[in-house]
Amino acid sequence: MLDQGNTAFVLIMAALVLFMTPGLAFFYGGLVKAKSVISMMMMSFGAIALVGVLWVLYGYAIAFANHGEGTNVAGIVGFFSIDWNQIGLGQAFEEAKASTINAAYPSMAFVGFQATFAIITVALISGAIADRAKFGAWMIFAGVWVTVVYFPVASWVFNLTSGMFATWGVIDFAGGTAVHINAGAAGLALALVLGKRVGFAKGAHKPHNPPFVLLGAAILWFGWFGFNAGSEGAADGIASLAWVNTLAAPAAAILGWLLIEKIKDGKATSVGAASGAVAGLVAITPACAALTPGWGILLGFLAGVVCCFAIDWKYRLGFDDSLDVVGVHLVGGVFGTLYLGFFADTTGLIYSGSFAQLGKQAVAAGVVLVYSFVLAFVIGFAIEKTIGFRVKTEDEVAGIDTAVHGEEGYVLYEERDETPVSVR
Repeated sequence: MLDQGNTAFVLIMAALVLFMTPGLAFFYGGLVKAKSVISMMMMSFGAIALVGVLWVLYGYAIAFANHGEGTNVAGIVGFFSIDWNQIGLGQAFEEAKASTINAAYPSMAFVGFQATFAIITVALISGAIADRAKFGAWMIFAGVWVTVVYFPVASWVFNLTSGMFATWGVIDFAGGTAVHINAGAAGLALALVLGKRVGFAKGAHKPHNPPFVLLGAAILWFGWFGFNAGSEGAADGIASLAWVNTLAAPAAAILGWLLIEKIKDGKATSVGAASGAVAGLVAITPACAALTPGWGILLGFLAGVVCCFAIDWKYRLGFDDSLDVVGVHLVGGVFGTLYLGFFADTTGLIYSGSFAQLGKQAVAAGVVLVYSFVLAFVIGFAIEKTIGFRVKTEDEVAGIDTAVHGEEGYVLYEERDETPVSVR
């Protein structure tokens, strides 16, 4: 019979993960200038709308082709396949109508959970092109990229019946490769395609609303418990371990980030605390079910330190990753993925004496990084050379909210015909 407890668990975890994308909108929205906040937040909400529809139509059919018996699969199994029975979720719909389901949870619950991963991955990319991207061009990019990059990569990582990484023995419990390396590599590609913001220099673009940043980080952290613990698909001991590591690692990462900030700049900032938490969450994502909490704390602390240094690389290397998608998500994702090669329970170097797990982790990280970067660059370049991806310079300088969306994030007063009356 259907396990209603696990079904409820998966559905609740899915709702938590979906809540992460509005949290990301606040996090990113607070980091940009005041006249770009609507544009920034709309890219996250646009991802929810577009990717949610595409996932139902055909995304799940690609990501989880051959995910069960009796499927009709076409393509190269393990690299890119499509299950025609799941187009429009036909097979999952028929199962949901069945009076008896002998499973831990219905496949439709799993469909919903995995949909939220696709949504947040696309939304993460938008931070790399803040303050200068057209909304329509972004939506076209999001639709093409999620189809040709995310859906196949999700199959490699999360499709445990036929995915490449599962057969290789790669450890990625909740998406360090599929989500963070994937989004970070795509963000780097788009940052190169769109070029630098006007006046790009260290310290030239300051967050306009740090309380938004802290609020967004808090929502992300809250939702991340669903992201990591929910990936177990059951309310059991492994989910509990993932939950504790999702608490411990980002907490340690905050300490690591703030320590480096204090040493480098003399001050520990609220934006640094929020960024440190996210860096720790990114790093623990692939590792949350394969590390003891002690090793999880060390991973988080080191991720905070490494990512705090990494966000300055864009100034040295000359690319404008507006909100540090590369420095936090790409670097943090790679760091967490490789860390497992040393400290993963049983198979890591310190337990097994073998570099085999490290080799598997490195290959997986490299494959996703290159695949995502190359295709994102090609898609972004094609859009830029046809309809244009970047807004006009004058709109960028003035702030793109009014030019792109016809709205302002902060209306402090309304102009009226009447003469203002002073208040005594």
